[in-house]
Amino acid sequence: MSGDQPGGATPSLPASVEIFDTTLRDGAQFEGISLSVDDKLRVAEQLDWLGVHWIEGGYPQANPKDAEFFERAVTELKLDTATLVAFGSTRRPAGKVDVDPTLAAVLGAHTSTVCIVGKSWDYHVTEALRTTLDEGVAMVAESVAFLAGEGRRVFFDAEHFFDGYRANPEFALRVLEAAATAGASCVVLCDTNGGSLPHQVQAITAEVVAHFAGDVAVGIHTQNDSGCAVANSVAAVVAGATQVQGTVNGYGERTGNANLMTVIPDLTLKLGVATLPEGRMDRLTLVSRHVAELVNLPPQPADPYVGVSAFAHKGGLHTSALGRAGGATYEHIDPAVVGNVTRVLVSDLGGRAGMAMKATELGVELDDAAAARLSDELKELESRGWVFEAADASLELLMRRATGWTQPFFAVESYRVSSFHGEGASASGDVVEVTTEATVKIWVDGQRVDAVGEGNGPVNALDSALRRALNGRYPALDRIHLTDFKVRVLDGGAATGAVVRVLIDSTDGDNAWTTVGVNANVIEASWQALLDSLVYGLLLADTAPA
Repeated sequence: MSGDQPGGATPSLPASVEIFDTTLRDGAQFEGISLSVDDKLRVAEQLDWLGVHWIEGGYPQANPKDAEFFERAVTELKLDTATLVAFGSTRRPAGKVDVDPTLAAVLGAHTSTVCIVGKSWDYHVTEALRTTLDEGVAMVAESVAFLAGEGRRVFFDAEHFFDGYRANPEFALRVLEAAATAGASCVVLCDTNGGSLPHQVQAITAEVVAHFAGDVAVGIHTQNDSGCAVANSVAAVVAGATQVQGTVNGYGERTGNANLMTVIPDLTLKLGVATLPEGRMDRLTLVSRHVAELVNLPPQPADPYVGVSAFAHKGGLHTSALGRAGGATYEHIDPAVVGNVTRVLVSDLGGRAGMAMKATELGVELDDAAAARLSDELKELESRGWVFEAADASLELLMRRATGWTQPFFAVESYRVSSFHGEGASASGDVVEVTTEATVKIWVDGQRVDAVGEGNGPVNALDSALRRALNGRYPALDRIHLTDFKVRVLDGGAATGAVVRVLIDSTDGDNAWTTVGVNANVIEASWQALLDSLVYGLLLADTAPA
């Protein structure tokens, strides 16, 4: 049999597919992710709120955290939509299922559904497991039968299936038949190396679906090593697969797994295949960003559907067309369907139309004359290194000032920063002590106030000094804090004399915003961004002096 051309009748597109999320196992293998048990419970809650069908909680025997997760899930995890799944593998070569520690651990997780992985590539059976092909098939059949006999619904993940099918289709199908005959509810075709392409996945999946003729459900599990995980998942569904395994934001080992935040809307909005319960699609963006916070990784702005840049428009032609005809001119779907929004990025590529649209988006009344002046000013600022497309808070303040507005909270007269660097010795070696002190002088309600603050760096010290000078006058400041600080050198050829751009991310617990500062002096650039951050936070709070 060939893996390049479908054999038999081409199956019809399924009306619906089940979404199997493996963020807590596969996704947790992504470089930089380390989930606590509490983190895993919170992620599972988000997945259930989104409406996935299955949540793979991990391998109970892998580590103490996964074991604790399943123990706590019994009492702490209240799932309304999803079903928790324990993951494991087949019995060992020449072993017995009733004494196999992996199968015992899977049963010990007390989930109604389990998913086990087994070899479907003959090369792995003979070289990795060092056993015969007959024994490889027996390992799958006996393991599935044992778990099904214990009352579990069993899914079987056929590891390296597409590689195995291309190498030896007869053996790969024998493995799937063994799982299905032994009681597996779904056989999942895994592109474990992530090297398959969509036409190959579609053709092979179609052959498998035709081979079983509805006797068992067929699923798909793809890795992203060739950049095709989402496309491969969609191709498999087109070929008749009815379960899709993937992760939130595409997290996973190496280059990741199929990104469910893309697969789900691709299937439902583009192909009409039901995925989530009715009314849940608009939760995609919130879940994507919430899980990103839980795993402590920044959301990817360019992610399809859910990224902050997914419906962001920068070029003048785009923004002009959006202003006349709406999102349909340059947006493939209504962003609200997936819980996202249209954004207009004001830059030197845009014009007055984009400026006016952005002002409306930010709630600023900007007439044509002011928009034209501000457009010219923006182009001049960007020529000096300012970028506002990622700093909406600074842009809104700039727009407000263009209307004649001045911030009413305080006025800065001056600031000064000094650092002390000292070296000493200790039993463990050299010790470097650095302390920073900042003094700010401001005017508040006609009174001149100065204050001194200390910190572990100039930004921290300036922030401390400014807050002391305001002396509790604005209680909303207590909720405003910096979450990220980024510095970029704009003209590296100037070495230490280079102009730098500083971006500061801030939050008040409910809202998040970004501000920008640019100067050859990194402290001045930081001060500009810090001031904008605090002023914008006070503006959001619609605050008045205490």
